[in-house]
Amino acid sequence: MDLTNFPWLTTIILFPIIASLFVFIIPDKDGKTVRWYALTVALIDFVLIVYAFYQGYDFNNPDLQLVESYTWVADLDLKWSVGADGLSMPLILLTGFITTLAILAAWPVSLKPKFFYFLMLAMYGGQIAVFAVQDMLLFFLVWELELVPVYLILSIWGGKRRLYAATKFILYTAGGSLFILVAALTMAFYGDTVTFDMVSIAHKDIGFNLQLLLYAGLLIAYGVKLPIFPLHTWLPDAHGEATAPAHMLLAGILLKMGGYAFLIRMNAGMLPDAHATFAPILIILGVVNIIYAAFTSFAQRNLKRKIAYSSISHMGFVLIGIASFTDIGMSGAMLQMISHGLIGASLFFMVGATYDRTHTLMLDEMGGIGQQMKKIFAMWTTCSMASLALPGMSGFVAELMVFIGFATSDAYSLTFKVIMVSLAAVGVILTPIYLLSMLREILYGEENKELVSHTKLVDAEPREVFIIACLLIPIIGIGLYPKIVTQIYDASTQKLTALLRHSVPSLQVAENKSQFVALKAPDIN
Repeated sequence: MDLTNFPWLTTIILFPIIASLFVFIIPDKDGKTVRWYALTVALIDFVLIVYAFYQGYDFNNPDLQLVESYTWVADLDLKWSVGADGLSMPLILLTGFITTLAILAAWPVSLKPKFFYFLMLAMYGGQIAVFAVQDMLLFFLVWELELVPVYLILSIWGGKRRLYAATKFILYTAGGSLFILVAALTMAFYGDTVTFDMVSIAHKDIGFNLQLLLYAGLLIAYGVKLPIFPLHTWLPDAHGEATAPAHMLLAGILLKMGGYAFLIRMNAGMLPDAHATFAPILIILGVVNIIYAAFTSFAQRNLKRKIAYSSISHMGFVLIGIASFTDIGMSGAMLQMISHGLIGASLFFMVGATYDRTHTLMLDEMGGIGQQMKKIFAMWTTCSMASLALPGMSGFVAELMVFIGFATSDAYSLTFKVIMVSLAAVGVILTPIYLLSMLREILYGEENKELVSHTKLVDAEPREVFIIACLLIPIIGIGLYPKIVTQIYDASTQKLTALLRHSVPSLQVAENKSQFVALKAPDIN
């Protein structure tokens, strides 16, 4: 059977969305049947993603693969256009992996289970579509699609201040989306041809001043989702009220949408000249993210907010890597997004597991629970070691690549590099301090007698151990052998880096000189 021309990406996107519609007709009262249905759908879709990747993806091809295009509105060149390259394929795999585990993590959900799993499956397809679509207007539509399930999950299944957190989330993200729509329409109608195709738009000769305006607008839109200081304030509130599955999706996938769309697919890929101008600003914003969020996380007494600010800090490395103008820096930014998706999901799952047992998020009210929950103790410790970038873990490799990429970049002066690296190092030093102090307050020290006497502290159950094990295997695997992931996107990141370097006159001249010298070098053999 020839499956070469099978519409893999369309199937992968639409299957969970269509399957979600059947949730409401499943005969089920307590949610036990519907959760198995949702998990089965998620697993099937993830298997399809892996098979499509194995069958139809070429590591050495930097261009779009698995391309499908169907005309939607011919007069405006609107199409259902999807494809995957090295910049999107790893994130599609990550989405399938994290979402499947998030559905398994949602096992205890008993409030309106049918509606909950309907939203989870609908969001599954929407998230994959964000990384796969190649039409600007279609991208805007699927970007908006994934906002609605997150808002509903936060507002219905969240904590005491869930309505405030959900409203703040939708205001920030939907407000930022207006900039995406304006930018999409401007780029589509610019010039002699009208097209929403991203590849065609990237080849348009957009004026430099207009590029700067478009870049600034998209910086706001995607800076909210990344999140970049000072557009980050929705995230701690959302994490502070979310449940464990929502945490995993927020940290594991939604933040990566901002990094992918803003830094890689649109701002850098479609507006390279403006990116060359904004790059030093991105470096500074990345360093601010790292330091500010690390200090803020250190001061938090609420466990969810502490991990939320830690996520903001780690995403600062993505900004620095994309703006480094080096292959290793760009590769490090991609690896940081993948690594943080895994580590962030594991930490927030552990927060949820701990809250289920202690019914508190305040560090002052915890203490010594590791003595009664040895599996929880082991999982917390391992996940925290991954987050503080312990050698042998994925976070260490990603952050090291970003540092090396920026430190060796020939796009910046030595003074600027020394100052920025030194400041970023402060955040790196703070990370193990606040994470280790967090572990000490949760698991070590004297027991909180009131907590222990009123709460039955049950150790991790097999489902929870399985979820953490599934997350730790790739975290450790990437840490020990990064090529298992970097080979997927190396060709695409090198192509993007070459495009960005071409937009910096000094780098272009230097490369031309080096090519001339290499061409004229005598043959010493």
